[in-house]
Amino acid sequence: MSEWYEDGLCFSCTQSGNCCTGPPGAVWFSDGEGRAMAKKLEITVDQFYKHYTRKIGVRWSLTENVIDGKYDCVFLDRTTQKPGCKLYETRPLQCRTWPFWPENIKSKSAWERTKKETPCPGINTGKFISSSEIQITAQRKNS
Repeated sequence: MSEWYEDGLCFSCTQSGNCCTGPPGAVWFSDGEGRAMAKKLEITVDQFYKHYTRKIGVRWSLTENVIDGKYDCVFLDRTTQKPGCKLYETRPLQCRTWPFWPENIKSKSAWERTKKETPCPGINTGKFISSSEIQITAQRKNS
């Protein structure tokens, strides 16, 4: 069965920070990702977990700051003219696979809704992403 995006899609991250805020949620990360983020922040792994994370069930998530009724990822930096991730280079897989999450690519209308509701200025612009690369990215998000 062919996917609606069989001809590929365009996406380039503009680092708008819009995908880093919204309703309450979880930003899952692995232990290795936690260590990389701690290293980037130049703090110990214990300090990282104590100050920037919360445990949900058996998994770890980055914490959120409530700003203007929205839940910002703790690493979303709004102090600069252009908001963005303080840890962009070491951000978790969940963030690196955005917007190619299964729920966002299940249909063209889901993709357009994601573009509008996030809003994500990088969707449908910039770099061409092949359908096979989209599928691999979507599968990685769920791994």
